[in-house]
Amino acid sequence: MKNFGKFKMFGEKKLYFAGIVAAIATVTIWATFLIGTRFAVSGNLTVDEVLVLRLVPAFIIMTPIMLKVGIFLKEQSIIGTLMIALGASAVFPYLISSGVYYAPASDAGALAPGMLPFWTALFAFIIVGERPTKLRSIGLIIILFGAFLVGSYSILRASNAETWKGHFLFLAASGMWSMYSVYFRKSGINPLIGLVFGLFWGSVIAVPTLIIFGDVTFAKATNFDIISMIFLQGILIAIVAMLLYNFAVQQLGAPQTAAFGALTPVLALIGGVIFLNENITSIKFLGIILVSIGVVLASGILENRK
Repeated sequence: MKNFGKFKMFGEKKLYFAGIVAAIATVTIWATFLIGTRFAVSGNLTVDEVLVLRLVPAFIIMTPIMLKVGIFLKEQSIIGTLMIALGASAVFPYLISSGVYYAPASDAGALAPGMLPFWTALFAFIIVGERPTKLRSIGLIIILFGAFLVGSYSILRASNAETWKGHFLFLAASGMWSMYSVYFRKSGINPLIGLVFGLFWGSVIAVPTLIIFGDVTFAKATNFDIISMIFLQGILIAIVAMLLYNFAVQQLGAPQTAAFGALTPVLALIGGVIFLNENITSIKFLGIILVSIGVVLASGILENRK
């Protein structure tokens, strides 16, 4: 029995470590998504083309699961169904991709994933009446101040007069993901079913709409552009990151996993400097660090350790 207990404890530690690896891999993919999308829409691909390359491959890969679990949700409100169907699969990535067309990836890291705890707390209060604790509230205030430093300073010093449009789209994307998260949690459906449902309806509704009314010709795109975006958007982001995130939540818990999200602004900052030659000022750096600190506090991980 003692040996069995030691074996079980060893297995739990391995799973916990695997959860940490999954969480780090997830935030690394998120940061890569911001950097790669910025590179794509600043080059040979349009925002519409990027979203098509995200949805179609994921739809094809997930089709066998769709046929098994079904493509309809039961006992959900109209708003909740729309959020789960389009919020994370189509609207969120479209807003992010549009945003990095106007503003740097390092700004996106602070204003999109960095602002998630704030928007989530707000919508959780509005939709389900959930109030943040005092420590989480402090974290939310720090996030707001850090985001203000990143946003206001970048706009005032930006060479591109349309940078503010990117910041607005980042905030809208963050709000959309947070609203999706609250409705998804409220729905109580299985994460895999939610992923399948979103990919199916996101593809069925968004792809034809973009092809008919959007700019989807791939006229300037090279084979490398298309293949790299299929891998990044359609496989890594749409499927792998979601599965890794769900695994991390199962092994570490939601607060601990959310705390790892603090790495996303920092990784986006580093990647933006190295791969995109983005300029980072001391005030912008301070803002990103404050956002990361705020994310850790707002995640509730410190409260759970008491």
